[in-house]
Amino acid sequence: MMARRRGDKIGQSARARGLSYNQRLERTKLKSDFVNERNLSLLTDLYELTMCASYFEHGMFEPATFDLFIRKTPHVRAYFIFAGLEEALFYLKNIKFESDQLEYLRKQGFKKEFLDYLRSFKFEGDVYSVREGTITFSDEPMMRVTAPLPQAQLIETFLLNAVNLQTTIATKASRVVYAAEGRTIVDFSLRRTQGTDAGMKVARASYIAGCSGTSNVLAGKVYGIPVFGTMAHSYVQSYEKEIQSFRAFTESFPNKTTLLIDTYNTLNGAKKAALVAKELEKRGHRLGGVRLDSGDLVGLSKKVRKILDENNLKYVRIFASGNLDEYRIQEMLKRKARIDAFGVGTAMGTSSDYPYVDIVYKLSEVFKDGKFVPAMKLSKNKVTLPGRKQIFRIMKRGKYVKDVIGLDNERIEGKPLLTPVMKKGMIVYDRPSLKEIREYTLKNLSELPEKYRQLRDAPKYPVELSPKLKKLLKESLQRIEMVE
Repeated sequence: MMARRRGDKIGQSARARGLSYNQRLERTKLKSDFVNERNLSLLTDLYELTMCASYFEHGMFEPATFDLFIRKTPHVRAYFIFAGLEEALFYLKNIKFESDQLEYLRKQGFKKEFLDYLRSFKFEGDVYSVREGTITFSDEPMMRVTAPLPQAQLIETFLLNAVNLQTTIATKASRVVYAAEGRTIVDFSLRRTQGTDAGMKVARASYIAGCSGTSNVLAGKVYGIPVFGTMAHSYVQSYEKEIQSFRAFTESFPNKTTLLIDTYNTLNGAKKAALVAKELEKRGHRLGGVRLDSGDLVGLSKKVRKILDENNLKYVRIFASGNLDEYRIQEMLKRKARIDAFGVGTAMGTSSDYPYVDIVYKLSEVFKDGKFVPAMKLSKNKVTLPGRKQIFRIMKRGKYVKDVIGLDNERIEGKPLLTPVMKKGMIVYDRPSLKEIREYTLKNLSELPEKYRQLRDAPKYPVELSPKLKKLLKESLQRIEMVE
C-alpha cells in the first residue's frame, strides 16, 4: 500500500509539471546500470585518478613501463590461458572523458587544470602482449605497457579487470574440456554468473578454451558461438502426461531435439523418448538426444543407453547436466558413464574452486636523466622483476620444455611470446577472429605436456630467469639498498 501511495505521489507531482503519460512512466522506471562504451573511462579505482592528478601537478609525464602478470599459481592450477586482450585493446583505443564525467570528477575535488588535461586525454603508449589463447605461467609478463606515466597508471584497473575474469574462466573451462576426453561441453552458466557482463565474457572465454557452444543466446549472436538448449522440467510438468510434452516439443522442433527425461522417472522417460523417436523417424526426422539432470548419472546413463540401443536408436545422444565440474566428469567417465555431452554451469561459469587469479600490474622501469632505469618492488612475498622483459618459450618435438624470462634485448633460445599490439596508441596487429583464437588456444593446449594438464597434483612447469635478468635483479637490489 505504501509503495502505491508513493507511486501516486510521483505521478501527481509529474502531472503538476505538465508531463505526458509516457514521460511520467519513464520517470518511474528503474534505470539500468549496464556499463557501455561511453562511460568506461570512469570504470577505474579512484586512486588511479588521484595518482594521475598528482603526476600531472608535478609535471611527471616521462614514459614508464608496467608489466601485467599473475603473481602465483594456486595448487589447483598448473597453467593459465591468457584471455581478455580484445577487450583491453578496445578500451585503450577508445578511452576518453566526456563533459558529464568531468563534471562528476570536479564534484569529487579534482582541480580544473587536471580536468582540462583529461578532456583531451588519449592513450598514446606502446603495448606488447602474448596472443590471446597463449598458455602462461606465474611471474611471466602477459602484457607490457610503455607510456607517459599518467597514461600507463590510469589504465591499470581496467586491464586487470578485463584479463582477470576471462583468463580465470578460460583456464577453468580448459580443464573441464580436458576431463571430458573429447566429448561435447556446453556452457550452461548464464543464470549463475555474476551479472550480465560476466555472462557474456564467460561464454566467449569458455568457447576459446574448447567448449562447443553456449546456452547464452546473446553471446551466440554477438560472438557467433553455436547455441544449444533443451527444455526445462516446467515444460514437461505443464502437460498432463510426460509423453504429451515430448510430442508437442518435437512437433515444434522436429530436428535434433533433446528431451529432458528425468522429471518423474528417468527410465520410464527414456522409454517414452524412444517411442517419440520412432514416431519422428516415420516423419523423416531424428531425435537429437535425451538429457539427464539428476540422480546417479553414471548408472542411469548405462540403463538409458541400453533402452535406446534396444530400439535401434544408437544415434540418439545422452546429454548430462546438474552441478558438474571437471572432477565429477572425470570420475563419471572413469566409471564408464555412457554420456556423450555435458552441460556445465555454475562451477565453470564462476570458476568455483578458484574464482580469480592473483593478477597484478607493476612498474618495471622509469625514465630518468635521459634513460630508462629499472624499477622493482621489495615487499615481502611480492618482489617484482625489474627492467623491460620478454618471455622465451623453449620447445622440443612439438612440446613445451621450459620458459625463460629474460630482458627484451637478449638473444635467447626459444620463441619470444610478447609481440607489439599497439604503437603510439594505434593497434598494429591483425586482430584474429574468435574462431582463430579458439584454434590457437587448442593448439597451445596440445603442445603442453600431459603431466601439466592433470586435474590433481600437476607438477610445476619450469620457468627460469636468464643470466642477464638475474644480474639486473642483483644490481637493482644493491642500488635500492644504497638509496634507502
